[in-house]
Amino acid sequence: MDDRAARRSGYALTIPDVLLDSDAMRQACAARNFQEIFRLVNRRTGSSHAVMAAAVGKMTSSRVSDIIRGVRGIRGREVIERVADGFGIPGEMLGLPARPWESSGDSAQSDVALPVSVPQFDRGKRVIQALEVMNNDSAGALPVVLGELIDHYALAIYSMPLTDVYEELLTVRNYASTFLGASLPAGHRKEITLSIGWLSCLLGVAACDMGSHAAAHVWCSDAERRSQEVGHPELSGWAVLTKSLIAFYQGRPHQSVALAGQGQSITASGTLVHAKLATQEMRAAAMAGDAARTETARRYASKEMAGLPHDVALVGAFSMSPGEDPPYTATSLMLLGRHHEAVTATNRVLETLYRPGARQRGEHPSSHARALLILGLAQAGAGNLDEAVSAGHDALAGSRPAWPTVTLAGKLSRVLERRFPKAVLVEEYRCRYLEVVGQPIGNTV
Repeated sequence: MDDRAARRSGYALTIPDVLLDSDAMRQACAARNFQEIFRLVNRRTGSSHAVMAAAVGKMTSSRVSDIIRGVRGIRGREVIERVADGFGIPGEMLGLPARPWESSGDSAQSDVALPVSVPQFDRGKRVIQALEVMNNDSAGALPVVLGELIDHYALAIYSMPLTDVYEELLTVRNYASTFLGASLPAGHRKEITLSIGWLSCLLGVAACDMGSHAAAHVWCSDAERRSQEVGHPELSGWAVLTKSLIAFYQGRPHQSVALAGQGQSITASGTLVHAKLATQEMRAAAMAGDAARTETARRYASKEMAGLPHDVALVGAFSMSPGEDPPYTATSLMLLGRHHEAVTATNRVLETLYRPGARQRGEHPSSHARALLILGLAQAGAGNLDEAVSAGHDALAGSRPAWPTVTLAGKLSRVLERRFPKAVLVEEYRCRYLEVVGQPIGNTV
């Protein structure tokens, strides 16, 4: 992370540099066109109005909506400064003096170093402040705003540093759980209970990517319990899917297959999670060496995908990637030793989802890295050293080494050492892999 990114990363809704440096954002800031600034942040980051309001502070989600629609504007230096600080926009871009956080940590202007935990605490605190304002405005607003936050975190979980998103999720979930002890209408209690379940499910996903498997299982089990309380089996299905993923990456394919089957038994055919569980069963069966079950699961997953509605989520924690083949087909082919077919299938996935300009490239960097590592493993199995090493280096060039990514990177290192002993390229990749292993999983490099 460069100095500017490090200085900006602790703020409530730090917009990505690619957006900050875009012509559209620079022109909007120079003109102080806050309607366009808010619209860009909303659309390019996927942040809900509630999250944007929390970032700016002393603002409601309805006002954010009014600003984006052009009904209301922003005036007053103090509000403009809050926008700059909340979104991490350098002062000069908005015609302000440099913001305090723009000074580098070793600047002579400041002798006090703030602890790392403060920005993370502020993130959660600002979200809670916004939730309190929303709930004070309307007693029935909490379920709606929680729903917006869940949609936001389902996307942010694959782009924000995991420690940050985990802390925010935990803070929001703790706040929401305090309402279960209050006297609530039955409908509101059910909605809040379901929201708590989805937040627990997302905490399970974040803990899994951080390599905290025990915590992930606890959160997934809580999500299953909430699902049973309100009669919402799809939530249980997503929680069981995370458990199956953990077993898969831990090298326990039979348990992963069993969990994927369990998830399918409790979810309805025609739902997104049911189809996703079928694809997970396919690759877990391939890891177990069961070619017949792999093919059966692949055919079933293809049938389920064909029956899904056209408006299913394509990005985020509760989504399925589009494509000619079911997700994980390339992984399954690679695991069954069909390396040349796996190379073709993986290149097709990379071209469809992660080519320059494709929607998912920046929204799910960990998934992109894993696809590259599957390509590297397939190329290694096919005997293509240069291509395998190149794919491995590309995968590790990202800034978010989640636990499954590190696991696959280690497998590629071992396969390369076994198939191409003493090759200089293999040693170079191994050194890069060891550098990544030395980094905290889930944090930005």
